[in-house]
Amino acid sequence: MSEMSETQSVNVILVGAAGKMGKEAIKAISAAPDLNLSSAITRSSGLGLDAGSLAGIAPLGLNLTSDLDIQLSQAQQASVLVDLSRGEPAYRHALQALQHQIPVVIGATGLSPEQLETLSIQAEQQKCGVLIAPNFSIGALLMMNFAAQAAKYFNWVEIIELHHEKKLDAPSGTALKTAALIAEANPQLMAATPEFKARGELVQGIPVHSVRLPGLLAHQEVLFGDQGQTLTLRHDSLDRNCFMPGMLLAIRKVRELKKLVYGLEKLL
Repeated sequence: MSEMSETQSVNVILVGAAGKMGKEAIKAISAAPDLNLSSAITRSSGLGLDAGSLAGIAPLGLNLTSDLDIQLSQAQQASVLVDLSRGEPAYRHALQALQHQIPVVIGATGLSPEQLETLSIQAEQQKCGVLIAPNFSIGALLMMNFAAQAAKYFNWVEIIELHHEKKLDAPSGTALKTAALIAEANPQLMAATPEFKARGELVQGIPVHSVRLPGLLAHQEVLFGDQGQTLTLRHDSLDRNCFMPGMLLAIRKVRELKKLVYGLEKLL
């Protein structure tokens, strides 16, 4: 792949375009002067509709389709696949894109360690970037970074993550990533009576509690404790448009990668 010139737009193949995040992505990508929404993919909902009309903006002259294979085979050189679907489909789509040497941004969660390993191997073999982003929100990335810093000074920590009732995976990808960063920063973590189910699922020794309720979007608290004190870090996503600056950053950065990177914070 050649480097993008100053005047060359990146063509974005968007999977999951008919979902709530997908509609926000359509608006953000189409408004970015250096990006071009070249394909909008959906499995069923919205098929045949204009992507712009579906997202509530002016028509883009681009209809939603379900045939990712054709879109990948016809993709121009400066292309990126952005996948906002769930884990298993996102994994398959990424493998398809890598066969065409098209960089991949995955905003989906739920990929298994084995799938991540396979994608990592394929990315290095193809010398093509894959960015897995459990969370695109800059504020959430900062929260995870601050949690890793605090973990060096506290041995006790728990995570509470709260999401809307339609989120299928639990714990969330953000909670899993936060736990991994904390555990890496402090291997001396402790949890009180973790054998009880009410204490949450243990993720690298850290109790993680998942809440799913209507009215929520995406929220997380990291609670540290020590003798006579607690420290609470909390991030709230109040609108899905908060994920868009990070997603656009991921699209622009992934073409510079030659391997898999897990976590957008590594590119900030």
